[in-house]
Amino acid sequence: MSSTKRSITIAGHRTSVSVEDEFWEALSEIADEDDSSIARLVETIDQSRGEKSLSAAIRAFVLRKARSG
Repeated sequence: MSSTKRSITIAGHRTSVSVEDEFWEALSEIADEDDSSIARLVETIDQSRGEKSLSAAIRAFVLRKARSG
C-alpha cells in the first residue's frame, strides 16, 4: 500500500494529511454516498478526533463506516 499526502483546508487553515490510497478511495466513496466532499468529511473527522492524529482518525472513521455496512 502506498500513501498519498493531500493538503486540505480545515477551519480556514491548510494542513497536510497522509493516508494510504485505499483510505482516500474509501473516503471519496463515503463522501459521494453522503452527498458531501472529502474536505467536509475530514473537517468533521477533525472536530471529533480527540488526541488521535488526523491520519489515524481518518482510518478509524473509514473502518467504522465499513463495519456499519
